[in-house]
Amino acid sequence: MKTLIIHPKDPSTDFLSPIYAPIMTKTVVKGGITKSGLHRFIETHDRVIMLGHGAPFGLLNPGQFPDAGLFIIDGSMTELLTTKSNCIFIWCHADQFLTRYGLSGLCSGMFISEMGESDMYGFDNIDIAMINQSNETFSFIMSKYINEPIDVLYQSLLKEYEVVARSNPIARFNIERLYLLSDGINQSLIKEAV
Repeated sequence: MKTLIIHPKDPSTDFLSPIYAPIMTKTVVKGGITKSGLHRFIETHDRVIMLGHGAPFGLLNPGQFPDAGLFIIDGSMTELLTTKSNCIFIWCHADQFLTRYGLSGLCSGMFISEMGESDMYGFDNIDIAMINQSNETFSFIMSKYINEPIDVLYQSLLKEYEVVARSNPIARFNIERLYLLSDGINQSLIKEAV
């Protein structure tokens, strides 16, 4: 399986890099190509992993992609992304992006990875060590299972990240906002309802 990694160059998201280190056949794009160039990359890969900062409208372009505007992944890429399997979307509010466009994959809702975000969500007595522990554990677990089927990756991530979430409120916040969606629908909620 050929995997495309879209991880815009940004020191504040470097902690996500270990996630894709174990993937053997991969192309890593951190910037320097146009949106149409990225579109061609997506066409020629089986799976796409998108990591960084974002919003409900897509994965943000921190100035690394010429001509892309504010987002490097946005609504213009969704038709092509529907043809890919086992995609991963890790950015703040990626779940809303998948729901809006009926996409499938493992995704995050709001994901606290910096002090400013923890302050914004009202966390008191949080230090950077707690945020770093959450970030590093999340990436380590993802890297362990990144070559497994998406449902195995998701279940293993929830199980192992839960251990840290028991004593780390940032990890607790984040784990409650990790989803496996199919056609924009949360599969875990369907399983719980059955």
